[in-house]
Amino acid sequence: MEKKMCVGVIGLAMGRHHLKGLVDKNIEVAAICDINPEVLKARGDENGIPEEKRFTDWREMLKIEEMNAVLIITPDQLHKEMSIAFLEAGKHVMCEKPLAIVREDLNAIVAAAEKAKTVFMVGQICRFTPAFVKAKELVDADTIGELYYMESEYAHDYFKILHEWRADPNRHGVVGGGCHAVDLLRWFGGDVKEVFAYGTHTLLPNAPYDDATVAVMKWSDRLMGKVFVSTGCKRPYTMRTQLWGTKGTILCDNTSDTMQLWTLGEDGISVNPDPEIIPIDINNHNVVHEFDVFADHVLNGTPVQMNAVEGAKTVATCMAIVESAKIGKPVTPDYKFN
Repeated sequence: MEKKMCVGVIGLAMGRHHLKGLVDKNIEVAAICDINPEVLKARGDENGIPEEKRFTDWREMLKIEEMNAVLIITPDQLHKEMSIAFLEAGKHVMCEKPLAIVREDLNAIVAAAEKAKTVFMVGQICRFTPAFVKAKELVDADTIGELYYMESEYAHDYFKILHEWRADPNRHGVVGGGCHAVDLLRWFGGDVKEVFAYGTHTLLPNAPYDDATVAVMKWSDRLMGKVFVSTGCKRPYTMRTQLWGTKGTILCDNTSDTMQLWTLGEDGISVNPDPEIIPIDINNHNVVHEFDVFADHVLNGTPVQMNAVEGAKTVATCMAIVESAKIGKPVTPDYKFN
């Protein structure tokens, strides 16, 4: 029997990009879901989804036998119930980041994913952003040598988008948005051994958490880094990232059409004064590539790099940052999920 994807999409705010990507690639859409009937109608009409495939209750989608995969693009608080329900129904699941925002939910999703016979993937979108993909290729090719310092930031002004689900005390800015930057550095460096953080609460008085956080992170005696998260910043959204190695340095972000690469000269000691300017596509929410990777896991059985445990580790690192800023001491991330 021919393998194919027959996909449902839940959450059509950010999920509108995922839906359009599916339609543009002629992927069969089994169902779409949003609790807002107006949004549901608009997205359905735009993409030619018939009314019988539109739902306001995601539980109705569990009954669709031909649907073999679902994309969960909902507020973070809903990820656990939805993910577990579809895994238990035998569906492949791609759940957007962060995997969850409380430890109990992380444990439950990891347990369900390990028990399931289907694919579970966390949508850490920065692993598909062109500039960061290129940076990873350069690092893996030893172009800048051994990494000794990494830095990334999540700068996004929540002033006009501090909706109720974003204002959840458990959805600290570091967990909900800053997980982008944390996961990006985990992609390059692996598990973080220790964090130390400071936070301030100046720009978003209605938020129940710090709106700016700086975290120093340690991977080993040879690798350290820093993450800066600002959810009240007064500048356009950016994730400026620096990767410092023994043979060179990379500067890049997710909103510029170029990145910079410094490397050693012919003598192998001095640095070329002018960086190489590398053209880059701007696609800071590359959901098409993200889905292609998910589909490859489903259809071809390729190993899932961004599995439930990896997604949980990123959130656990974020939780350690929040805890450190609260208690004023270094914290070791807890990577045990049981």
